[in-house]
Amino acid sequence: MASITITSTGTREFQVEVRDADRDTTHHVTVPESLLEELELSEEDHERVVRESFDFLLEREPASSIMSEFSLDVISGYFPEYPEELRRRLS
Repeated sequence: MASITITSTGTREFQVEVRDADRDTTHHVTVPESLLEELELSEEDHERVVRESFDFLLEREPASSIMSEFSLDVISGYFPEYPEELRRRLS
């Protein structure tokens, strides 16, 4: 099981460190305001959205396959089930 550390680096921007048995990876992630509005989430929920998104990604691919820099809204382009699954995880 991977260990995920999330650090805020700005408004809706986060550095995510993933540590697993194979290697450590670092990712710069942006949470788009449109995603927060769609999910009806407050500012306090940003980190939770990032964590759930990384849990989702790590269930489908190794950390080394996750882009080093991206906005969360691109995930649905690779995994169409992401928006629905994220809603479920956050409810």
